[in-house]
Amino acid sequence: MASLEILLGAIAAVVLLGVVAVRVSVHLGLPSLLLYLGIGVLLGEFVLDRAIFDAAFTESLGLAALVLILVEGGLTTRWEAVRPSLGVGIALSTVSVAVSIAVVGTLLHVLLDLDWRAAFLWGAVLSSTDAAAVFSVLRGAGVSRRLAGALELESGVNDAPVVLAVVLLASGGPITPWTPVIVLFELVAGGVIGLALGLGGAWALRRAALPATGLYPLAAVAVCVLAYATGQAAHASGLLATFVAALVLGNAKLPHRAGVLSFAEGLGWLAQIGLFVMLGLYVSPANLGQALLPALLAGAVLLFAARPASVVAAATPFRMPWREQMFLSWSGLRGAVPIVLALVAVTEGAPDGNRLVDVVFVLVVLLTLLQGTTLPWVAKLLRVARPAEPVELEVDAAPLGELGADLLQVTVPLGSRLRGVYLRELRLPRGATVSLVVRDEVAFTPDGETRLRERDQFLVVTTAEAREATEARIRAVDRAGRLARWRGEDGSGRTR
Repeated sequence: MASLEILLGAIAAVVLLGVVAVRVSVHLGLPSLLLYLGIGVLLGEFVLDRAIFDAAFTESLGLAALVLILVEGGLTTRWEAVRPSLGVGIALSTVSVAVSIAVVGTLLHVLLDLDWRAAFLWGAVLSSTDAAAVFSVLRGAGVSRRLAGALELESGVNDAPVVLAVVLLASGGPITPWTPVIVLFELVAGGVIGLALGLGGAWALRRAALPATGLYPLAAVAVCVLAYATGQAAHASGLLATFVAALVLGNAKLPHRAGVLSFAEGLGWLAQIGLFVMLGLYVSPANLGQALLPALLAGAVLLFAARPASVVAAATPFRMPWREQMFLSWSGLRGAVPIVLALVAVTEGAPDGNRLVDVVFVLVVLLTLLQGTTLPWVAKLLRVARPAEPVELEVDAAPLGELGADLLQVTVPLGSRLRGVYLRELRLPRGATVSLVVRDEVAFTPDGETRLRERDQFLVVTTAEAREATEARIRAVDRAGRLARWRGEDGSGRTR
């Protein structure tokens, strides 16, 4: 076994290569996950012993990485963005999954002469869109909030029912009329567990005066991971519990929220890099040639039959225009999740499971090259691309412990209507005052005649009781300017 310094050095080198790969992928216009997979394949061929990454070990690490990716996705997903598309997102996560499994399973039974159970297992493995791919690629595609929100919800939620379907089909256990009821119970229970831990974690973090800022991100991530463990222990969906807990925490008024989100984003990147590199280490390039033809057939079935049919079934009841449905069909990005699901099938004892892993690996590479590189072009072609929306005002809060007060840090974004407002015009509630302004990296004590500029940062000290009203007033002025109160702005984006 390699010594500790060699092992740590190898891990550090892989992470640095992954970070550089992000820059290279942007320059070349390729999704970075392909470069991560390539790094893993090269390491397995020339540096590391591929034998140490057996199916069970790789599956466990893959699920752990998927949990962290869902944590990052949930924490950084804004409820305001996904709320208009809640119904479509849930339908894509449930109805769409069922239709996709049925279509892929039926066609692959005919085209590849698979038995029915194996064919539907392949359909289940291929039905899940990838959270890492969607969260990293979609947010740069410039589409409407409704479309982006639907796809983010789908990728964050659909892993849960798909994992249950894969385990059920791969284990060889009987499928009875009670099976759908059990699956539904596990999903509902997972959602309830995630909601409870998310609300409880947000309540505790708002009232805890931890001795170090860096403890807040650790605590937030730990709550989400605890949701996964609790869900699995309760025989519910741990993945759904994770995403729901992260979504609740990410939209709560957490102390040091900006630090929490930044830490989660870095952790998500680390999980993505590690996951894709590890999956590249697992596969053997010598076996991939035989998987090319089945991968092409399965990819064609998925891309041109199953995905469009599943989107139509899920989105039509919500009267979604056909252009948006076509974009949703093309945006079903696959990444590491189908490969991890194929490994789940192997560990559950599915016949010919290793062949499925090879086919899914090749298919993911092909679909990522095709879909990931053309997604912005397709958005423009279908005329669903949108200009960049204004940046939301970020208010970072830190409790001051025994003082019974809070410290709010506000950054004036570009385009904010806070620009040009005098501090006296903020009309903050009693118990709140602006104590410091930082402009061009120079800090000074302001007065009522200090006029805010774009990119200014200012600190507001407020009593705990006035904290919510203070933040609401600042957000109101950000949206409606100094006359926000006259215009009926209440700080939530709605008028009275």
